[in-house]
Amino acid sequence: MESEKTGACEEQAASPAEGRAPALGPAGSVARLLDGLAGERRPRRRGPRRILVGAVAGAAVLGGVLVLVLVPGSGERAAPPAPGPAGRALAAAGTGVPAALPDLAALIGEREAHLRAHPGDDQSWAVLGSAYVEQGARTGDFTAYPKAEHALRASLKARPEGNVDAVAGLAALAAARHDYRAARTWGERAARLAPKRWTTYPVLIDAYRGLGDAKGVARSLETLQKLRSGAAVRARAGAVYRDRGWREDAAAALSDAAALAEGPAERAAALHRVGELSWERGEPAQALRYAEAALAADPGQPPVLAAQGRALAALGRTSEALRAYRGALAKWPEPRYALELGELYESLKLMPAARAQYDLVRARVRDAGRGGVNDERVLGLFEADHGDPEAAVRRLRAEFARHGSPENADALGWALHRAGDPEAGLKLAERAMKKGPRSAVFAYHRGEIERGLGRYGAARRHLTEALRVNPYFSPLGSAAARRALAALGDPPEGGPAQVYAPPGAPVPKLPTPARAQR
Repeated sequence: MESEKTGACEEQAASPAEGRAPALGPAGSVARLLDGLAGERRPRRRGPRRILVGAVAGAAVLGGVLVLVLVPGSGERAAPPAPGPAGRALAAAGTGVPAALPDLAALIGEREAHLRAHPGDDQSWAVLGSAYVEQGARTGDFTAYPKAEHALRASLKARPEGNVDAVAGLAALAAARHDYRAARTWGERAARLAPKRWTTYPVLIDAYRGLGDAKGVARSLETLQKLRSGAAVRARAGAVYRDRGWREDAAAALSDAAALAEGPAERAAALHRVGELSWERGEPAQALRYAEAALAADPGQPPVLAAQGRALAALGRTSEALRAYRGALAKWPEPRYALELGELYESLKLMPAARAQYDLVRARVRDAGRGGVNDERVLGLFEADHGDPEAAVRRLRAEFARHGSPENADALGWALHRAGDPEAGLKLAERAMKKGPRSAVFAYHRGEIERGLGRYGAARRHLTEALRVNPYFSPLGSAAARRALAALGDPPEGGPAQVYAPPGAPVPKLPTPARAQR
């Protein structure tokens, strides 16, 4: 009986109900209407006949169905009303274009007002909750996430079985909070309920990536590409290729996504991703051009302003870089931006300004934590370099146990080195470089750990690699890498026997080859 019940729920979810709105997800915007859903219908419910007067909507990353608001009356469909701000948000979602933030706010206000009069409407709870997720992910307003969780769980309470919109919304919420275990749990549940709902799979890709599950990422991308094509899928493929170290493939996929983008917000997000890849390749001038193009498409986006600041700093335009970072932080209290700005100030010998930003890092991580956001890796790296390395190890050890990504392996390895355990740190640094993307930061951390262990040949090789991948990867780190290489000097003559000899050490006599002895 239980299996029959589960199968019935999955069948019901796979054919979305008439009158149910989509769950809107984070990762990019109030997004896309699932292919073919407009033609699917569930049998009409018994009871008073009602009129259907609503607008078509889609879902952001997590898919959705038609938004149909029911009111008493006849069984005929009325013409949709003229679109206001909320209607534009739904219409944008229906055509796959990210909604403008003011329109998204209007949709939230409209759903809140509707639910005050109709608190049992599970579909509207799912729309509201997922719109809150989207708002928080795009604005950095972490207070939106508790409201999103309340709304999504209210939807599940009103309809516990087959409520794929609420389940998908909870997956998106967990991913936005960097809780990748929960994102995987909810995302896999959503995929079981509606396996052909393409917008579930980008969230699953994020979840598996955060857990260090490369096979899960590959499976989800393969399924996504079978179900859908277009800008969003090309962008997701580009991110996966980047993680695999396939930089040319990543650049091609991300460029395709930018070319296929339909609205200003989607175009800006795509251009930003291409620019980030250019930055990681050590091309700050090109990264700056992409950032400026993204800001021209959708002005004032904090992640793009931070990217602009990174590129400007690398090009020596420090005053402009500081303004860009300050602009990003004024709009989005992101701890990583505060840390980057602090390190830029420190590289300029402006220590009071640097300490002010460092003080903000802990405060902003605490603030984000009140919204359920997990920023342990950022705080751990901050403590390792600017605070208490032993506290960093405790934080990052717990975080790595929860989410075994290459990024967390690298962060924990670096913290162990800074806390005086370089042998343990090297194992994790090696793991990060083996399983993660080609990263200047990973190579720098590994090179410094090897230098501390007296493995000078390997240290020289990895520090050189860090600067070859991206000579500007960090205002403090890249300068430290150059100093370390200068201290190591040129490789000693004599071949492999000398690779671990420190500079100035006596060169041991090499054994005479047996053939020469004869």
